[in-house]
Amino acid sequence: MTGTLAQLVNPVRKNSRTLLVFLCLLLAPALTQAKQLIIVADKTSTTTNLTASELEGMFNARIRTWQDGKPVTVVMRDPATEDAQLILRRILNMTSDQARAFIQSHRGVIVIAASDDEIVHIVSITRGAIGVIDLYSLTKDVNVLKIDGKLPLQPGYLLKGN
Repeated sequence: MTGTLAQLVNPVRKNSRTLLVFLCLLLAPALTQAKQLIIVADKTSTTTNLTASELEGMFNARIRTWQDGKPVTVVMRDPATEDAQLILRRILNMTSDQARAFIQSHRGVIVIAASDDEIVHIVSITRGAIGVIDLYSLTKDVNVLKIDGKLPLQPGYLLKGN
């Protein structure tokens, strides 16, 4: 009887492990595609929190100065990139073409960078700069800003991608 029970359980365990491995392989691309963008500011910024409305105002150049009077410089990726698409959908409600035209008409207020590393560098050396980077590109050279009181990885954070 014990031998029969072992014969029944072992294939179930083996099939369960196979199914688990298969599910992990199937879900891995979906997990790696999830983006977590964050808003960063230069280290001298005294701002720690922005409302979604303030963020939108900065990104569409309606708000051009911080409360302390420093000019706002927005640093982001090209509108065609996946990261920029999230910003365009969640904050600006623009297409890539509309965003390109908007950026062209607001040179100096909006700066396009080639990579997250370049965004971090520009934000870190430009007083009043604000940028959007992937969470995993964060360095000690910039400060993370809350959006509506929420930090990245908290439920309801505005810039969580999919």
